[in-house]
Amino acid sequence: MNEWIERGTKVIMNTYSQFPIVLEKGNGVYLWDSDGKKYLDFVAGIAVNALGYNDSDYVKEISKQLKKLQHCSNLYWMTPSIELSEILVQNSCFDKVFYCNSGAEAVEAAIKLSKKYGKKFHGENCYEIITMKKSFHGRTMATVTATGQTKYQKGFNPLLPGFSYVEFNNFNELEKAVNKNTCAIIIEPIQGEGGIHPAEKIYLEKVRSLCNKNDIVLVFDEVQCGIGRTGELFAYQLFDIEPDVVSLAKGLGGGFPIGAMLATQNKADALQPGDHASTFGGNPLACTAGKVVLKKLLYEGVLENVQKQGTYLKSKLIELQERYEIITDVRGHGLMLGIELNCSVKDIVKECIEKGLLLLGAGENVIRFVPPLIIGKKEIDKGIGILNEVLQQFQK
Repeated sequence: MNEWIERGTKVIMNTYSQFPIVLEKGNGVYLWDSDGKKYLDFVAGIAVNALGYNDSDYVKEISKQLKKLQHCSNLYWMTPSIELSEILVQNSCFDKVFYCNSGAEAVEAAIKLSKKYGKKFHGENCYEIITMKKSFHGRTMATVTATGQTKYQKGFNPLLPGFSYVEFNNFNELEKAVNKNTCAIIIEPIQGEGGIHPAEKIYLEKVRSLCNKNDIVLVFDEVQCGIGRTGELFAYQLFDIEPDVVSLAKGLGGGFPIGAMLATQNKADALQPGDHASTFGGNPLACTAGKVVLKKLLYEGVLENVQKQGTYLKSKLIELQERYEIITDVRGHGLMLGIELNCSVKDIVKECIEKGLLLLGAGENVIRFVPPLIIGKKEIDKGIGILNEVLQQFQK
């Protein structure tokens, strides 16, 4: 056993099924472990490291901010959070931003806002929330309750009251579940942990109309599929459907912990001073990281790269599907793609890691592809080559 793993096993709580490698450094779309072995990264910290590793502007700007101010209370204004908020608002349908530290916290904030809005306009009993089966929204008690997968909820009963779950992309079932006490509907435009399942545009259009008709807060959880992952800055832009609230994290900080909830003005007004807070929310280092990521996406061709390379990667995955009967589906948008297999993917992922390609699953039988948004054709070809070599061993 690696000395670092042996030391870590003694002191770190056993909440992850970790692969037996110790990652030490990265550059571009590559990582190196403590033994010096090189890996091509198609995981990006689970859709986090949008700019890959060691981006010069990212390092420079965070370092510059560190010399100025690393943290101060939200009792005071800070220029990085104002500047990042301006970029987010100017490039979206939203008016106001709330900062936190993670995706779960961003969804938690959306849940609290929705309940406040429902009670304010529709009475004390308007606190019920509908989410989708196979969804994933986080690990806090509220967000694990919102998650439509019982495997994440096991052992944590009683869960929070007021949550119900319906089939994704099934509007009839959703419409029947709505009642006068429904304050919000939460949807991932592309389900991530549930197996890379995109929403259907017609479905989202009907949901938007339903929420308008009943004054229900429509929340899009874009923690994984937002911030350029689909080829648009926000995933909702891909479908041309505007939610009332969106939760963001992962790629927003490019590896620096940050979460954000964005809302339209009338929904944002539901929260007043004292209703919600986060000590580290809007941290100047995190917001500086976010500014670098967004500027690269918007003004330096990264979004265009996602569109181009996403199309190319999907075409190569379809070629693999045509070659291997064990691949039953290819789906997703941009650089958030998945292949479904008729077998467990665990051993395939392990073998790819052995050969220098980092991949991860999305459920039992789906391999997820969420590489850094700067990835190029050369790296895609290399990754597909390794995967092809591994799949040959598993083809029946």
